Amino acid sequence: MKAVYFVGIGGIGMSAIARYFLHQGLVVGGYDRTPSELTRRLEEEGAHIHYEENVDLIPEACKDKQSTLVIYTPAIPATHQELVFFREGGFDIQKRAQVLGTLTRAHKGLCVAGTHGKTTTSSMAAHLLHQSHVDCNAFLGGITKNYGTNYILSNKSDYVVIEADEFDRSFHWLSPYATVITATDSDHLDIYGTEEAYLESFAHYTSLIVEGGYLILHEDLKMQPRTGNGVTTYTYAREKGDFHAENIKIGGGEITFDLVSPLGNIKDIRLGVPVSVNIDNGIAAMALAQIAGVSTPEIRESMASFSGVDRRFDFRVKTDKMVYLSDYAHHPEEIRQSILSIKQLYADKRVKAIFQPHLYTRTRDFYCEFADALSLLDDVAIVDIYPARELPIEGVTSALIYDRLTSAKREMIRKDEILDCVKRGGYDVLVTLGAGDIEDFSDEIASILK
Repeated sequence: MKAVYFVGIGGIGMSAIARYFLHQGLVVGGYDRTPSELTRRLEEEGAHIHYEENVDLIPEACKDKQSTLVIYTPAIPATHQELVFFREGGFDIQKRAQVLGTLTRAHKGLCVAGTHGKTTTSSMAAHLLHQSHVDCNAFLGGITKNYGTNYILSNKSDYVVIEADEFDRSFHWLSPYATVITATDSDHLDIYGTEEAYLESFAHYTSLIVEGGYLILHEDLKMQPRTGNGVTTYTYAREKGDFHAENIKIGGGEITFDLVSPLGNIKDIRLGVPVSVNIDNGIAAMALAQIAGVSTPEIRESMASFSGVDRRFDFRVKTDKMVYLSDYAHHPEEIRQSILSIKQLYADKRVKAIFQPHLYTRTRDFYCEFADALSLLDDVAIVDIYPARELPIEGVTSALIYDRLTSAKREMIRKDEILDCVKRGGYDVLVTLGAGDIEDFSDEIASILK
């Protein structure tokens, strides 16, 4: 293999694999619909990228079927001209998840699956290993603040940290050495149809763990694992999971606790990103790190130095007078946990949320749950739905959520009204929520609030 071509190279998961092949010295080309910071950086690193669906723009080095691997994301339609060209030409075409599966068979895969918490937990685990004598390669679903990238390279480690995505059953390609499952709250019902099928997908995933491997489940999951390997559990709650936290102290902008673990207890852990949801994430990440042989002093130091992930409880403004966070939360339970964490940190402050729903199908399936979670706040603004890969569904709009809000102050706004909404003030803490392009406003929002 001399060249790799990516159909949808700008996706957060695809770009990490592109970086891997660039580091291997291969020719890397790709298409994406629009330029972004990710594609700009890939081009700087040597990738050949274009933004028009046009076979003529594919680099010549990527048109030799004998020496080119083609990788695509499920978000790309089967009718995409370039994908059709490669398929009709008899090229080796693989899904992104297939490539990650190959990597888990070439290395010891430490994988993190679950409806939410995947990106933060896998990024934490990667940081713990990379800062230790163990080290790792890592393919992550977000840009880590510690490294400014979604890919970590190691030439010496046998471990690879991978975010195991359940969308389109992608994680069924993996062969984990050890995996965490953080949550199994229903999602992607446009793919799975029912909650039972969704849970079955996770159960099948547990059967893919290699012999002698490890499965670490959150204590509160509704699924039954299907593996001959030992199963351990983790939880925030004291004395509930095999891995759990004790002596939790929250206050003064800090969170500290002790880890109780069958692989060795660790006292006086300080969270680098002090939000309560990161206690759960941190316990799971530390479990993977202990399995890989990271030492207690290395874990304690790296937990304190972990700076977080872009758009995951991401503090953009943090002063005595004003706090602004950007959060990727786009599932009702994620939003609930985000809001509860904010209210715990800022119990005496006025908190406002601006939420952009992501996908028509997710809004259709969970609008009541979204409204319940957002109604934990007294001040909520709802933006139009971000469609991503979907076409509109008749009768499905943001109004489904808005009409069920019980917040004292609520408003429906268009996307072009977001900045005016921010300028009106009336709050001490602002959080923007959603996986769509609401993030494009974060720099301007931060500028206004500073």
